[in-house]
Amino acid sequence: MRDLLDAARIDLSLDCRSVSFENPTGARGAGGSACGGRKGAPLRRVLPGERVVLADLAGPGTLRHVWMALLPGPPEAMRALGLEVFYDDAAEPSVSVPCLDFFASPHGRLVAFDSALVSVHEGRGVNAYYPMPFQRRVRVELVNASERAIPLYYQIDYTLEPTFREDVGLLHAAFRRSNPTRIREDFTIVEGLRGPGRFLGCCVGVRVRDSGAWYGEGEVKIYRDGDASLPTICGTGLEDYVGTAWGMGPHAAFYAGAPLEVRDPDGAPSPAFVGFYRWHLADPIVFAEELRVTLQQIGLAVFREGQEQELRRYEQGHPPAGAGWMLHPAPGVLAWGIAERADDCCATAFVYCREPQPVPHLDLAAATADIARRPWEGPSPFETALAGI
Repeated sequence: MRDLLDAARIDLSLDCRSVSFENPTGARGAGGSACGGRKGAPLRRVLPGERVVLADLAGPGTLRHVWMALLPGPPEAMRALGLEVFYDDAAEPSVSVPCLDFFASPHGRLVAFDSALVSVHEGRGVNAYYPMPFQRRVRVELVNASERAIPLYYQIDYTLEPTFREDVGLLHAAFRRSNPTRIREDFTIVEGLRGPGRFLGCCVGVRVRDSGAWYGEGEVKIYRDGDASLPTICGTGLEDYVGTAWGMGPHAAFYAGAPLEVRDPDGAPSPAFVGFYRWHLADPIVFAEELRVTLQQIGLAVFREGQEQELRRYEQGHPPAGAGWMLHPAPGVLAWGIAERADDCCATAFVYCREPQPVPHLDLAAATADIARRPWEGPSPFETALAGI
């Protein structure tokens, strides 16, 4: 509602700017100068191992929209593009994530979806609308850690402002992956950032590698400001955190969704890869000093009559969770229940902090491991069509 009201506001204190390869400095009246202004520099070819500065701006101001068009390719190549953001001449980044994960697209795979903060149009153009205030300076860099050169198109829209508001935070984003997770050890989505701050939300990917009928019984837990063994905010299951119920299929909505699902067309019980996002806009998560957000790895398993040996083998590596097994709950069913499990989880968390602070450097080798296409996945039609660019 605030954005709709602001749409009618004429604020002449805002100096509206944009950076792209057509105007890399964002200077007034300097856009589109190459080739007489006839689309002379819409893109740049970024070589393997090259780092490119997308924006280097003096503040105060706010980055308001980031758009990119990236060359389609294999998942491991797509995820080998890193994005970093530095505030106020800091030597260490406050954003260090795979580029696609910044746009809520894990596992190096793009699918079309729309949400309040991120949209991927037609599975090709990526857009982020996170407000990114900066006080004295902001620098945005992209690194191509893949083995191929890429044509890069981008545009960052921003405003310069007369003052920096003291009640806003600077956007921080960090990537984590646990491949695999450990039994009874909750996967950490975010921790270690100092408040005051606000947890804006997260993009999470799961590579389903354990057995069982359903992987998403684990709860999302949010610990803040002194919470120790138990959190203040505790969900009821992974699909519930995303806002759906009774399992989770591909969908997208304003504040939450799970647009990515890679599933064997021959009917495997679980998908190979899933990706979901959750934005805490209407339900803010604010912390004064500290924050930790975790996700349990708990699944549902069902065994039919005659599967006594399979149940015993499963129990050896999957301790029961909750109330344990229900025996003979229905005709033909030997047992069903929820149990601890281990999968491959990754997450990019988005947190506003009052003061700039470093986040862990992105480990691209860890981020790109074990995400290659499955045999039933084919390349995007644009991958072949654009291969010669």
